[in-house]
Amino acid sequence: MILNLTPHPIRLYANEREDGNDDLEPYLREVIEPEPTPARLATFEASSGMWPELVEFGHAQNLPPKRHGYQYIVSLVVALALADRRSDLLVPYREVRNASGTVIGCRSLAQPV
Repeated sequence: MILNLTPHPIRLYANEREDGNDDLEPYLREVIEPEPTPARLATFEASSGMWPELVEFGHAQNLPPKRHGYQYIVSLVVALALADRRSDLLVPYREVRNASGTVIGCRSLAQPV
């Protein structure tokens, strides 16, 4: 089972889907709706009023423990922060973009290693 722990739906498209089309339907294989609470990295602001601000990115929040048979779609920053400890995290890969260049989906999911 794959659960989406990002704050937005993940649209999975077939490889044939081309970029530059504003219509969301062509070659759409599946939409994975988000769970109620997204996984995020905790932050601690080490400086205030400085430029650039110094920010420490900490442990993942709202990420369930590993469970047999489950994989979780998370943001790339969450997956990269935990890549050496979690083999159950997936990220959108091979993005699909609309006519204005905004990401509207992906052609695949990847496991960062």
